[in-house]
Amino acid sequence: MASFKENFNSALRPKGHIFYGWYIVGASSGVQWLAAVLWMQSYGIYMVYLLEEFGWSKTLLAGAFALTRVESGILGPLQGWLADRFGPRMVLTIGTVIFGIGFIAFSRVDSLTTFYLCFVLIALGSSLGGFATLMVSLVNWFDQNRAKAVAFSQLGFSIGGLSVPVLVLVMEAFGWRATAFWSGVLILVVGLPLVQMVRHRPEDVGEVPDGYRRADHAEHAHLDLDRDFTAREAMRTSSFWLISIGHALALLTVSAMMVHLVPHLIEGLDYTLAQAGGVVALLTGFQLLGQLSGGYLGDRFNKRFICALCMLAHAGGLVLVTFASSFAMVFAFAVLHGVAWGTRGPLMVAMRADYFGARSFGTIMGFSSLIVMLGMSFGPIFAGLMADIYGDYELGLSLLAGFSLLGSICFLAALPPEPKRHS
Repeated sequence: MASFKENFNSALRPKGHIFYGWYIVGASSGVQWLAAVLWMQSYGIYMVYLLEEFGWSKTLLAGAFALTRVESGILGPLQGWLADRFGPRMVLTIGTVIFGIGFIAFSRVDSLTTFYLCFVLIALGSSLGGFATLMVSLVNWFDQNRAKAVAFSQLGFSIGGLSVPVLVLVMEAFGWRATAFWSGVLILVVGLPLVQMVRHRPEDVGEVPDGYRRADHAEHAHLDLDRDFTAREAMRTSSFWLISIGHALALLTVSAMMVHLVPHLIEGLDYTLAQAGGVVALLTGFQLLGQLSGGYLGDRFNKRFICALCMLAHAGGLVLVTFASSFAMVFAFAVLHGVAWGTRGPLMVAMRADYFGARSFGTIMGFSSLIVMLGMSFGPIFAGLMADIYGDYELGLSLLAGFSLLGSICFLAALPPEPKRHS
């Protein structure tokens, strides 16, 4: 225990004071909390109200969510280049404003067309002002503590999931339209100050990665730059494609659960809306535990082996909730899926940075998102379509569990690329 405390204190205060990179971690966590509680983790709640008010099919509603993921994926290469070229703070600021306006507009929708248009705005804003842009900063500010930094930044996403029951109470008290309007206001009032804390690289403000002494860092700085891959070089490696496909298959499951877990619990298992919201909170509680352990383990053990095990846990959890006949099976799903999601998520970022370096990370991540978004967008549509056709989620979710097993194989095969050679 003493060794753990000493290591953590050394990472937090490498020169006797708190390293500024950890302030960026805190701001990133706050931004992701907003996105999680107001949007990503709560979409299934909105879906219940929209189904009741407008009578649209599950496929159409899942399609809106999928559209946001497609838009984010297509935007990825440009977004990554902009963050690498002009710095993440500018991109985050623009995205946060669009995100807030999108929610305010969403509160006024009265047709399927305006619904989809609003979600184009929400997708654009949440993408520019969210995860991928934040990671450009973090992978530059951290090297030895990279997995921990990414994991701690994603705690906001888990806490957002834990906050979903509060959002359910707000919707039940004031309606989904008022909730959406004030969500947009909250994004602007809280999100804009948070993103101003983000800086691109530590060298820009006289710091070095992890906050260690400049003399220690200088000996290896030229080696770090020399090992960094460009986006073109990264895409020539099999590791780039295997990690991207594995990530896409992971998000196939994750996105399907984000959209359809609440409807499945209500329609298939006869849960109330409040009970379903409690399961979402339980799930993200275990996701939080996974992030805490995953960040620590990821800086010490083989990341691809950990990711492969997480994919097996995703598959097992999905089968359990699909055929659940008791709360014990739903609870086991929450444990497996939540811990796997929390553990694996930060490692997706850290593994790419470890393999390809930080200098062109935004662009590399952006091109990878073109593949990853296929899983994030296809999962909800596939599960919704199968439910519309067969009347329940059993077949669709069972097939998605099989894809998770395939993702485990991808991560096992994603060996580190050969170091760059220079004459």
